[in-house]
Amino acid sequence: MTERFEGERKTLDALTSALESLPHAHAEISKVEHPFNGMGRTIDAAIDLEIAGKEVVLLVEIKKAVYPRDVRQLLWQMRDLRNTYIHERKTQVVALVAADSISQGARALLQAEDVGFFDTGGSLFIPAKGAYLYIDRPVPKTFEKSVRTLFTGKRSQVLHALLIKQDEWLGVTGLSHIAEVSPATASETLTMLEKMEWVSARGQGPSKERRVSNAPGLLNEWKTQIQASRRQLPRRRYYVPGGDLSALAHRIAMHCEGERIEYALTQEAAAQRYAPFLSSYSRLAIRVPPVRGVEQMLADFDARPVTEGANVDILETKTQSEFLFKEKVDNLWLASPVQVYLDLLRGEGRARDMAEHIRKELLRI
Repeated sequence: MTERFEGERKTLDALTSALESLPHAHAEISKVEHPFNGMGRTIDAAIDLEIAGKEVVLLVEIKKAVYPRDVRQLLWQMRDLRNTYIHERKTQVVALVAADSISQGARALLQAEDVGFFDTGGSLFIPAKGAYLYIDRPVPKTFEKSVRTLFTGKRSQVLHALLIKQDEWLGVTGLSHIAEVSPATASETLTMLEKMEWVSARGQGPSKERRVSNAPGLLNEWKTQIQASRRQLPRRRYYVPGGDLSALAHRIAMHCEGERIEYALTQEAAAQRYAPFLSSYSRLAIRVPPVRGVEQMLADFDARPVTEGANVDILETKTQSEFLFKEKVDNLWLASPVQVYLDLLRGEGRARDMAEHIRKELLRI
């Protein structure tokens, strides 16, 4: 017995058990790898389901994981098989996709087309007349983790680059240079994004190119991941005496450039320069690497660590990704508009209102 067959059998058994656990229900597998009309077309299984006095045949297609792109490829096949079975058997038939995991986008597409689904996390949808069932459970943790990894580390740099260059067609090599990642990381990330239908593709082989086709969907998921983590940006808070925030920002910039310390203003201090929204703000948020020169700068400015009344937040940034695509405005380096938006989502007070303003007016996503 192959590993693939064992996995499919476990998914099929899990589906049958879930159906049997429903009130007044009985489910029995009637066919496995069932052919149609001798034309080489098969379904993975057929299940006879009795529920609430109704009889339904479930035509089951089994997959490991299902993404929106997979659904579009499956729909015509499932509809064709369902229609053939109805013609042969004269009974109520529901096409159903069963998998270890099914993305939220894939679920929505299946539901819109009246195709049932089941995943091993417990979600179940059967659009049968007189026996309509819908059980909505969270996406299984293993699948959730695979999506979450897109928005962290090197893969997030690929997403960042795609959003910054969203109107451009990019090959793997070009994208890897822009995002400062390996071609392998760029390729793996793009493959996943294609499955989620966040990017479109043209060409084949080495000449294949992609660009963002669903920027709102991609950015919405990034926002969801940030909000789900519930983690504030790690920061150290200081009060630096003397001067208004604009003057202080330029003093910090001059010091960093003189000492060759990379920096980027972010959150409100950057957003106000990109697209003014607030009448005033009370604190500079600045990303810097964890180098000794930063401590010397704070000492030179008589900065005092505080828990209240801070006017400078130091965001120690250990990776290069948050500095990608920074822009110089008014002789100050600002984190990229995408990074500022993401940082504002993890801010306080009216930061999230400002994030939506940046998204609408600057990112236009």
